[in-house]
Amino acid sequence: MSKADVLEDWGNHLAQGRRRSPHTVRAYLAAARLLIERTGAANWASLAQLNTAQLRGHLASRRQDGLSNASTARELSAIKSFVKFAREQAGLAEEGAPRLRGPRIKKGLPRPVTPDDATNIADLVEGMAQDDWVGARDRAVLLLLYGAGLRIAEALSLNGNDVPLGETLAVTGKGNKQRIVPIIPAVREAVAQYAALSPWPIEPDKSLFRGVKGGPLSPGMVQKAMARARIALGLPATATPHALRHSFATHLLGAGADLRSLQELLGHASLGSTQIYTKVDAATLLDTYRGAHPRERDD
Repeated sequence: MSKADVLEDWGNHLAQGRRRSPHTVRAYLAAARLLIERTGAANWASLAQLNTAQLRGHLASRRQDGLSNASTARELSAIKSFVKFAREQAGLAEEGAPRLRGPRIKKGLPRPVTPDDATNIADLVEGMAQDDWVGARDRAVLLLLYGAGLRIAEALSLNGNDVPLGETLAVTGKGNKQRIVPIIPAVREAVAQYAALSPWPIEPDKSLFRGVKGGPLSPGMVQKAMARARIALGLPATATPHALRHSFATHLLGAGADLRSLQELLGHASLGSTQIYTKVDAATLLDTYRGAHPRERDD
């Protein structure tokens, strides 16, 4: 078995067996390729025999390449999964994944935007586009993130079968997990406007959101459109498309939504992922207090 065969099997396992996203597959394949090149282990038997010291040495060399703590933690996760799979392929499944501890990562709080900023961003993105249909498209995508809490990949995965939108939408998220999200009138109207203006036919099994050449719209184009609007509005670099999803969660929590309901709406696998928004909401309240309380103001 060659290195190419090993990587092909690994990629197929991730994409088809584990249903990982294309981005994750690329990252995990890159980590596996580097491990093979640096250790010389190029088949399942030799990969299965890699010990903790060898893996730790490989990660140390990656740190010397300039890898950050967060990137090292991600690469460690990829390597552990790869070696575990190698041991399964070599008939050593009982040994499981190698025991390695990665660097401690301090999680920062998500940076939500205000409701007014979210609306202004969507409106400005529409107004700055060169073509009306492109502006309607980008506005519809951003409102799906802010108005329905979708991830950008989830919004761009919609196809012609999903329109016209109803009061709810079935969304397939991470881990192929499906959830139902409510769709407010403003989001339905924005998507309907885009569908009416699009020069490309809305076909059942093809991407709803298209690029200017007719292919599926890429996340990068949405990110660029939002970056232009963010700069024009004088907002910080943290005002990204994903920040709109954070804002959806934070604003719902501030309005009284409970954590379990929010977990379902966001498609989080664990409640722990949702609980971070309680800290965001507390931070927002504190900022408001500091700005309003007479003893906290400079004047």
